[in-house]
Amino acid sequence: MADLITAAELRSLLEEGEDLRILDVRYRLGFTDGRENYRAGHLPGAVFADLEGELAAHGAPADGRHPLPSDDELEQAARRWGIRQGQAVVVYDDARSLPASRAWWALRRAGVAVVRVLDGGLGAWRAAGGAVEEGEVVAPSGDVVLARPGTADVLDADQVAAWTGVLLDARAPERFRGETEPIDPVAGHIPGARNLPIAEVLDAEGRFRAPAEIEAAFEAVGAGEEVPIAAYCGSGVTAAQLALAGALIGREVTVYPGSWSAWSNTPGRPVERGPVPAEADPLED
Repeated sequence: MADLITAAELRSLLEEGEDLRILDVRYRLGFTDGRENYRAGHLPGAVFADLEGELAAHGAPADGRHPLPSDDELEQAARRWGIRQGQAVVVYDDARSLPASRAWWALRRAGVAVVRVLDGGLGAWRAAGGAVEEGEVVAPSGDVVLARPGTADVLDADQVAAWTGVLLDARAPERFRGETEPIDPVAGHIPGARNLPIAEVLDAEGRFRAPAEIEAAFEAVGAGEEVPIAAYCGSGVTAAQLALAGALIGREVTVYPGSWSAWSNTPGRPVERGPVPAEADPLED
């Protein structure tokens, strides 16, 4: 699975002197301690990448909590991180590879050829005996030139409303069903969406499951090879992780970056609650 790298594989590459840029993308919703945790201990040579400040923009509520930064803003951030043209990148976090997947997705769609997520994140690195260092790494400015995809390969709300393929909701089942909504103003899901919680493609240690298991989870909600697949979540971060899961089994997943945070903050958008019919969503009991 070329988009993932194990701790053992990464240690071997570093010991061999492989030219890598390692990004620490630690982030937790509602907390601002990502950089502090990074300074307390990170992979050797890793540079901190700020999800909210560099991998997301900020706009009106109808734009969602984590809209994409502009192409220029992402390139400027990538150069601050020290990424050089043609350099391979490894991203990790300590949150089940959730924020790291956002970095993977943003950089891959911007044309960085090799971006790999450290499977299991910092926990896997420590468990494998990997060293950590304190403080902050300031890399020399990079010279990477990113592509300018704009909005060419993402969906907005109107496109989601008109989507004719399978639309996956990566949130927890209780949020999908509208039984609870701890963050956004409206509970429920986009009409017609099918629930594929991100936990279905991860194991207990936060590593991605085997490809056969991921494929089975996709197939169970009708997201087969023959249909277009789109994904959303709360704010567009978990949806990127579902896109990574799709990539691991050779399926293209188009992301709606605004996700439920944008949809639920736009007056007039319809909302559905409760499970979808069993024949459309066999994961629901």
